[in-house]
Formats: sequence, C-alpha cells, structure tokens
Amino acid sequence: SPHGACPECSGLGFRLEPDPDLVIQNRDLSLAQGAVTPWARAGTISSWYMSTLASLARTYDFSMGVPVRDLPEEAVRVILYGGGDRPVTVSPQDRGDGRHRGRWRHYHHHRSAGGAAFEGVIPNLVRRYRDTESDWVRGEIERYMAHQPCPACGGARLKPESLAVTVCGQSIVEVCARTIERGFEWVQQIQQEDPDLAARGLALNQRDRFIADQILKEIQARLRFLTDVGLDYISLDRTASTLSGGEAQRIRLATQIGSSLMGVLYILDEPSIGLHQRDNRRLIETLVRLRDVGNTVLVVEHDEETIRAADFVIDIGPGAGKHGGEIVVAGPVEDVESHPGSITGQYLAGQAEISVPTFRRAGNGKHLVVRGARENNLKDIDVDIPLGMFVCVTGVSGSGKSTLISDILYRKLAQSIYQSRERPGSHDGISGLEELDKAINVDQSPIGRTPRSNPATYTGLFTPVRELFASVPESKIRGYKPGRFSFNVKGGRCEACDGDGIIKIEMQFLPDIYVPCEVCKGKRYNREALEVLYHGKTIAEVLEMTVSEALEFYQNIPKVRKKLSVLEDVGLGYIHLGQPATTLSGGEAQRIKLATELSKRATGRTLYILDEPTTGLHFADVGRLLDVLQRLVDAGNTVVVIEHNLDVIKCADWIIDLGPEGGDAGGKVVAAGTPEEVAEMSASYTGQWLRRYVETHRRVPAGVAG
Repeated sequence: SPHGACPECSGLGFRLEPDPDLVIQNRDLSLAQGAVTPWARAGTISSWYMSTLASLARTYDFSMGVPVRDLPEEAVRVILYGGGDRPVTVSPQDRGDGRHRGRWRHYHHHRSAGGAAFEGVIPNLVRRYRDTESDWVRGEIERYMAHQPCPACGGARLKPESLAVTVCGQSIVEVCARTIERGFEWVQQIQQEDPDLAARGLALNQRDRFIADQILKEIQARLRFLTDVGLDYISLDRTASTLSGGEAQRIRLATQIGSSLMGVLYILDEPSIGLHQRDNRRLIETLVRLRDVGNTVLVVEHDEETIRAADFVIDIGPGAGKHGGEIVVAGPVEDVESHPGSITGQYLAGQAEISVPTFRRAGNGKHLVVRGARENNLKDIDVDIPLGMFVCVTGVSGSGKSTLISDILYRKLAQSIYQSRERPGSHDGISGLEELDKAINVDQSPIGRTPRSNPATYTGLFTPVRELFASVPESKIRGYKPGRFSFNVKGGRCEACDGDGIIKIEMQFLPDIYVPCEVCKGKRYNREALEVLYHGKTIAEVLEMTVSEALEFYQNIPKVRKKLSVLEDVGLGYIHLGQPATTLSGGEAQRIKLATELSKRATGRTLYILDEPTTGLHFADVGRLLDVLQRLVDAGNTVVVIEHNLDVIKCADWIIDLGPEGGDAGGKVVAAGTPEEVAEMSASYTGQWLRRYVETHRRVPAGVAG
C-alpha cells in the first residue's frame, strides 16, 4: 500500500542496478581479451570500444594486455564508474575515420579544457537503460544488472514512519525476518507474565497482553500449522518466487488446516516432494488430522510411508501409458501387498526391491573442492566432491543443498566452461574446475513453453525422422526436402493453424480455450505432406506413436533407435513423440533432458547435476533411473544428485549430508562418506534413516568388489 511502502522502491525493497561483478565477470582476462563483458561479443571487443579503452589506458598509464586483477585499483574504478581527475584525450586514430565522432562526443560528455572525462561503463549502462525505448536493449543491459537493496529503506520496503512502530522493541520487518520457528519463540516470549522481561521491554505488560490476546492466538495457530507441515525453517518474509513447488503446496495446505473446515475433499499431488524422511512423518500426521475432523484426503503419492499410512489405496496400472489406465487393486495396504498383479504391492511386500550395490566406486582420485561457501544459510563451509563417482547430497529440507550445488557449484562451472553471465553464490573459490569439460544441470524446468516443442524436437529425434520421409521415392518424385515435414515452417504444415494442430480462442473474461484445427483435424500438416508414407505411416501418425511403439517401428534405423532406446531406458516408453511440452510434468521433462544427454557421445569428463530426479517416479521407475545414472558414472563421468529418496541414497558411492537442521540451524556438513559410513553417524538424520537400508549389506571397502 502507498500508505506504508517506501516511495523510492514502491515497497519492493530493491532496485535493479549494474553489478560490477557482472560487468567484469572474469578478472583473469585483460581488457584486450574482452574483460568488460557488456562490450565483448563472442570473446571479441568492437573497434570503437577498444579505442575508448586505449585512450583511457594512455591517460591513466595502464596496460590493456594484463589481467584486470593486476590493474591499479584507480584504473578499475575509473573503467567501471568513470570520472577521475584526468581528462581523456582522444587522438585522431582513436576517433577512426569519422564514423564514431558523434559517439565520442556523446560518450565523453564531461567536457574540460584538455579533453573529456570518461563516463564509465556502469553510468553508461544506467543512462542507456533509462533512455532507451527498446525492450530488447533493456533486456540486454539487464543481463549485467542485479537486485541491490534500495538505498532509501535498505531493503526494509517500508517508510520510516511504519518502521518506527515497534512491539517489544521489534519492528514488523525485524519480526518477519525471523524463521517460522524463531517467530513462534518470539510470540511465546512476549506473552510471558514476567515483570522483569516487561520492564526491559521484552514482553508485553498485563494491559497489552489483554489487548493482543486474540491476535496472538491467531498468529500462534498459523505458525503452528506451518511448523506441522515441515516449514519451520522458512523465514516469514521469504518471497514466493523462491519457494519450491513442494514448499508452496505445503503452505497452501497449512492455510487449509487453519480454516477448520469439515466435509471437504482435499486433493494433494505428491506433497512429500522436497521433504526429508524426518519431516515426512509430520506431514502425514497433518493429513490424518484433516481426516479426523471430518474431511476426505485424496493423495497422489509414491512415498512408501505415506502409502502405508493410508486407510484405502487405489493402485492404477499395471504399466504406464497405453499399458495402464486400469484399477489393479483397491483396498487396504494389505490387499495391495497380496495382489499378484500389482507392481506397487510387490515393492511394498518386499518381493521386488532396488538392491544395494555390492561395491562402492573409489573414483578417479580427482576432486572438486568448494571453499568458503556462505550463500543463504551456508556457514562458510568447505565441501569436497570426489569425481568419477555417484555422489548424493542429502539433508533435511532447507539445509542448503540446492544453494551449494545449483547456486554455487553449477553457476561457477557454467561461468568457467560456457562463459555464463549468471553470478554464482558467495564463496571463496572452487578448485578442480580444470578436470571437467562439460557441466549439465538436468533440472525440471519445461523443455519448451509452447505446444510446438515436444520430445521428438527436443531430443533431436525429429531431424532423422524427417530425413527418412524425405528419402522415400514419393518425396523424391515431388521434390520434397526434410523441411517439408516440419510443422514449424511453411511448406508442409497446415497454414490454418500454423502447424500447431490447435486453434486458440480468446475468452474475454475466462481462460483461453484450445480446440482442434478444423482444417487438419489436429494433424498439423497439409494434405500434400500427409500423402507421403514411410512404411505405411504418415508423419502425423509417427508423432502420435509412443516411444515404445516407435522403438519397434524404427528397430532397423540405428540413428533413430539409439535416441528412442534411451527414452525407453529412463522410463518414458509411454509418452508420445509429438506430445506438447506443456503437457509434460517436471519429472518427465527432467528425464527427457537426461535422455538427450545420454544419447550424446560421452567425454568421460562431464559433471551431471540432478535435483530430486525421483519426483513423480514409482519404485520400478526409480530402479530404471538408477541404472541410467550408474551407466553415466561407469563411463567415467560424475553424477551429483540432490535427493531424499533412500533407494537412491543407498545406491550412491559417496554421500555429503548437510544440516543438521533447516534454515539458520543448517548449512553445515554433518557427514561425508559411503552410505555405510554415514549410516553409523548418529548426528546425521539421513544416517539414522539409512541404517535399516544398509545394515544387512555386507561391508566392503570403497572401490572393492564384493
């Protein structure tokens, strides 16, 4: 509200400003090598910018050929922020042939008797960002900008008048900066009937307690609900965009618990996502409480503990895709366990299982070592990641796993290998980067934002398929090239729907609706393209095939078969080749990316990073995924998985366990070692749960076959 918001940042608490670390990302480069990133394109710097820096170098007597980190501090400051006490004299050769004279006059706009003061890269970016009307230019400049705390409110987001109001010495910003757990402790503290605390202003006096009684009851109830669903590590002012899908779902669940409704049907889709086994029990108790007050709770879930806690289980299968869609068994857990046709029952009854490996790899003797990691809640830790192994990063929710691996390690690797402009989280450095030539982050983001993207196009499978259609005699007679069988370009696509197969109808006050194209009936192609057959199938019919069907159809085409085999191996035999990307789950998108990487030629020096790859996977699919990951490691690569699933953790060669708790009480390395070693460490929650999985496993030294 404008009544309380800081007028400088409109209550956002930050402003977008150029970041010196993004402007000069690699200080080991010289100015001549393109160290000033906004001025460099593909590692080269334009002649105009080069001459600008050359004039500056002469004026301030520094070299263009030495690394930026070796330049005098004053020189770097002038490059970034301009100004300085020396006018920059522009020689005729710097001005070039006259083409850039107007730009020189504009750029060196601080005139003085002997020349012009240098504007500086950052002021230049700010001016161009402010003056441009081009969204593209703004987007380009934003790549070198970062959110900085608002100078007026310091990130507090409120006016000074609002911040001046305190309860027991705390402003609303200070209270909301606490985690849910510490917020609960503070609310309990200020209610204590302690004259000494009240005299020191740390607790409410009797009159204030009477006034605040109902408000404090409501606050406590809401904090308790959030704690019950395992979110006590989250700070109250955490922005929604930083929450994982599982965290957001549990916040909505806590809201429903607080409503105290009865006679409601609650439907939850995998609420255990992102939850450590220690916290899973609290979530189940919450769901049981919802049931006990008169509601029906329907949960779509693969977690064994949740399944066993259910009153009634509906097992759908027996397989996936066209092999599923039937109710195999419905009833108590005991009925599922005893049903011979239920794959779920076989795993619950112990008839089928994911076996513990008989040996742990010793790795290749090389290591990645992250030093001084302190982003978010990480406590200035050093983490040793052995290479050539299957490494699992574990820990309770909010312990710092994703911050360490995704925000620090991967971003630094992407910066080092691919010249990414995304800044890594705070840390002192990472040694061992030279041991890797590729780093692949196989996340759960969509493989495409529109229905045009699908598994066939993403994996590169569609190119050889189109080439096969272009090679048949009918295509050669008609002069059709592979492009004729693309639904993205004119020629073979249906022009009525531009190859989408669907038409969007905009509803003014309702969500848009999509209907099949009346001309092509959803087939995406025009009549001429559909007249060409490959082994009796049109291109549209091939896109309608499942991966398993296509694998049989293209059995004798090695180039196509290889890509299809990998999709089948990661458990995606049921998806359609032309299935729109918008209909794929996060777990399916992640496995498509994994299959794409698997079908490429392995270098043996690649690091694969996966964040909870078992999301949405049945026990049987977890086993198949593990086989694929182990194949990657067998080829000499390193796989780092952030995971809570104990079947995955027990199959790792090495575990790095963070904690001991979430939020402020986390961010430390609690344990590191083989699963057998971590299982013996009582300080590790992961170890406590892992113990029963490996206690029957014969102990063998790392790297020694059993």
